[in-house]
Order: sequence, then structure tokens, then C-alpha cells
Amino acid sequence: MREFVFRLDLSFDGFKPYYQGTAENVQVTDVNGVVLRIHGRHFRQYLTAEGIHGLFRLVIEDNGHFKSLQLL
Repeated sequence: MREFVFRLDLSFDGFKPYYQGTAENVQVTDVNGVVLRIHGRHFRQYLTAEGIHGLFRLVIEDNGHFKSLQLL
């Protein structure tokens, strides 16, 4: 498994296309400079009226499949 840590600061309106399904992948850069594309559905549980803000840990399996996303 591989772990990536990144910060995401996205307003409610900025996340709306992902929530509505008109956009699919959120692009972020982890603390080591690795660019990641994560399906927007994985962030829905973290959406508030202010948007999505925080430090996250993404874990992927060795085959590249999503395992978990956690707000730190």
C-alpha cells in the first residue's frame, strides 16, 4: 500500500460540480509533489457549508485502487 498526505481547500461552490457529477476527479498535490486525481465521491462525507478544508491521508493499494481517505 502507498500513502499520500495533501491539503485540500475547496469552497462549497467549488465542489458543486463534483457533488452533482458534472466533474469527476479532484486533482491535488501531496506534500512530496506527487499529483493525484481522486474521484469526487470520496470527498462527499467531508463537505460542509463552508466547503472542504483540511489535511487528508489517501491510501491506495499496490494495484493503484482506492483503499481509504481520512481527514487528519
